[in-house]
Amino acid sequence: MMRKRGFCEFSKDLYWGANVKKRALVKWNLYHGCGQFNIFCVTKAMNQNDQLDIIHCAFLRQPYYRVHPIFIYGIASSYEEAVDIVLRISQEASIAGLDGRLSDYLLKA
Repeated sequence: MMRKRGFCEFSKDLYWGANVKKRALVKWNLYHGCGQFNIFCVTKAMNQNDQLDIIHCAFLRQPYYRVHPIFIYGIASSYEEAVDIVLRISQEASIAGLDGRLSDYLLKA
């Protein structure tokens, strides 16, 4: 019997927004495609021109993501908090000598 995959995959070094409560439950809900109101995800970009995307978790409920799980680098409780996570990743990449190469930094981390 083939096991169903989840709607997403998570980075081993997941970035969390400061206001996200019940982290294990939020992560479980994202994986299983359950709805949550104020959760935004920092994900690997869906196109070649960008590096990261910020999406609302409601997008993960689409059947497309069951077949093609999206890779999540960060989870935030608001869009502004998601932007803060992207800024934090950018600052860490700069410190590591990878200015503007966020994807490369996240792969090495």
